[in-house]
Amino acid sequence: MSNLDTRPTLTTCGGRADVSGEPVRELLKSRDVLLGESHMVRRLLPSLGRRMIGAWCFVDHYGPDDIADQPGMQVPPHPHLGLQTVSWLREGTVLHRDSLGSLATVRPGELGLMTSGRAISHSEESPKEHARLLHGAQLWVALPDAHRHVDPSFEHHTELPQATGGGLTATVIMGTLDGATSPGTAYTPLVGADLTLAPGTDVRPPLEPDFEYAVMSMSGEAEVDGVPLTPGGLLYLGCGRTSLAVRSANGADLMLLGGEPFAEEIVMWWNFVARTGEEIATARTAWENGSDFGTVTGYAAPRMHAPELPSVPLRARGRVR
Repeated sequence: MSNLDTRPTLTTCGGRADVSGEPVRELLKSRDVLLGESHMVRRLLPSLGRRMIGAWCFVDHYGPDDIADQPGMQVPPHPHLGLQTVSWLREGTVLHRDSLGSLATVRPGELGLMTSGRAISHSEESPKEHARLLHGAQLWVALPDAHRHVDPSFEHHTELPQATGGGLTATVIMGTLDGATSPGTAYTPLVGADLTLAPGTDVRPPLEPDFEYAVMSMSGEAEVDGVPLTPGGLLYLGCGRTSLAVRSANGADLMLLGGEPFAEEIVMWWNFVARTGEEIATARTAWENGSDFGTVTGYAAPRMHAPELPSVPLRARGRVR
């Protein structure tokens, strides 16, 4: 999915200086962002208080939205650079097209993973015949410097491994959790998992002490490390944990995100992740000129135009404000 803000803010993040080696409980609230003319999402990352969790640098949660009499998601062709997009659905379907010629319908419980590498463009839309509800998350992973110029690619994994026990079903989207490893290609040590909690669940899934973690709520009510968590919230947990107390009286759906703190400082603007402002400006010019990012065919509307660059210098800085 694109960041459709017409005036996107400059976000600088990365570096380990501000990552605590001790566990923390930092509850962050989402902000509502209008994508296109009518599609509202909850933006959880980057936020005023937190910019990255491992290599995870962007998290939008949307729905459940009733789109029975609406077109649903309609995101025209747009570019990406220096990142991976992770599409995750709980309800509904999304049709993916990209400049490599990929055409895939991503369904609930399936992983749509696009690696932009040096440059790619894609579109996303709800098919004409679609389910009533649309509910999911769109996430970005920053690529490390050694791999940010790799060839672009798209992966569609229809079966993902699960770890279960004590009322918890954890579907591993990226990385490894409790011995279950996703088939999705990862370029840094990280994890992303969908956690389904049955009513009465009280469990402690294992964690990696060198990872920093956060948990976001998709639906229902839960307690994570004793902190109540409801949709629209993201609980940053820091590092130094070997397990995590998770419980829910009536059932809930959560998402666990984690990874080694991202050592490099990055510049993120619109749909680009780079290291300098000059790289961002060059990528914007290339997209506007119709070069480097290829062509998406089959989408019914014109491609997006890039917003104007901000007047402030684009510089890489730290992870938190």
